[in-house]
Amino acid sequence: MSAVGAVFSCSCLRSGVWLLKPGMQKMSSLHTAARCAVRDYYEVLVLGGGAGGISMSARMKRRVGAENVAVVEPNKTHYYQPLWTLVGGGAKQLAASARPMESVMPSGVEWIKSQVTALDPDKNLVWLENDIRVSYKYLIIALGIRLHYEKIKGLPEGFNHPKIGSNYSAQTVEKTWRALQDFEEGNAIFTFPNTPVKCAGAPQKIMYLADAYLRKTGKRSKANIMFNTSLGVIFAVKKYADALLEIIKDKNIVVNYKRNLIEVRADKQEAVFENLDKPGETEVYQYEMLHVTPPMGPPAVLINSPVSDAGGWVDVDKETLQHKKYPNVFGIGDCTNLPTSKTAAAVAAQSGVLDKTISLVMKNKLPVKKYDGYTSCPLVTAYNKVILAEFDYNGQPLETFPIDQSKERRTMYHMKADMMPLLYWNALL
Repeated sequence: MSAVGAVFSCSCLRSGVWLLKPGMQKMSSLHTAARCAVRDYYEVLVLGGGAGGISMSARMKRRVGAENVAVVEPNKTHYYQPLWTLVGGGAKQLAASARPMESVMPSGVEWIKSQVTALDPDKNLVWLENDIRVSYKYLIIALGIRLHYEKIKGLPEGFNHPKIGSNYSAQTVEKTWRALQDFEEGNAIFTFPNTPVKCAGAPQKIMYLADAYLRKTGKRSKANIMFNTSLGVIFAVKKYADALLEIIKDKNIVVNYKRNLIEVRADKQEAVFENLDKPGETEVYQYEMLHVTPPMGPPAVLINSPVSDAGGWVDVDKETLQHKKYPNVFGIGDCTNLPTSKTAAAVAAQSGVLDKTISLVMKNKLPVKKYDGYTSCPLVTAYNKVILAEFDYNGQPLETFPIDQSKERRTMYHMKADMMPLLYWNALL
């Protein structure tokens, strides 16, 4: 993949060159979608109003006209979720991550405020709530990923208790910050589940921020910080894993591998983990603070759907993002089975490839643009430091800058915290 195009990580940039392209900076402060009765046919139907769905609907508007594009999205608020790491660490406010969905919907594009209930690609139609049926010529599936707190015994009701939070939900991210502020002494435990996750670096980013906060407040000597991960490695790419292990050593953080959170006894402040190396064997940890990364999976409507693989993920070609069976169906982002990390950076890279793919399919030509699996994650290691991890399908570094990006840098922190939100709201969408 070339460096042309803005690519975000859990908020990161591959290159800002595309912002200089003619027309890219001509944006109004508020986009208002058309409001009319839902029609029964659209040339391009987009399922999902997240980063992938909004960015692709904007691109399709330019290709076929706003009146021929519709987005199905039930939520009224659009969140820039990469900011939640900093919200959980007390460095940003939750409100800064939110915008009304109406304000990010491309002007003129029809916003269908409904839930998808079924897909019938053999008939080129989808079913919505209240038995509404909508047909399409081209379908883009951008439904994201589903959180499954309920698969951990004791959750989500356990979030009603103090000392526990999760940066993965708008309802629980501020509880992470409160738990950190309320910390006195004992175990501060951070988890990573035994499922695919979005932004796989986020579960340990908040751990590093917790370490920094506890040092700043003079409580670090009373804290035993633990990262209980279901994985067998700290990070999938060796170059960045080696750097993180050095940081973990310097910060005196304990890592327990192959440990999967299966129960939270919030009234007792106990977390129960299964030892994945010894199935059925469990370990109980007392906690003073617990950050939960929930199990995740495909949206319910995709499970056992004709467009999905056996795991429930949209089954697309990993280079073109075109569906393997249905040539007029495409997928982008977390809901797909693309073998790369599920980040906003990946979505940004995929959107450019998918735009080219669809444009050629519309002309009855074969797709030629290829997605190399580029993804990125700015690994926040302190309130002013970030390791900028960028890599491809093969887990090989695919870096933007002519520097060693495995080193902690203040400039990369400011890029994540300050520059990327601006580029997200004003360019990617």
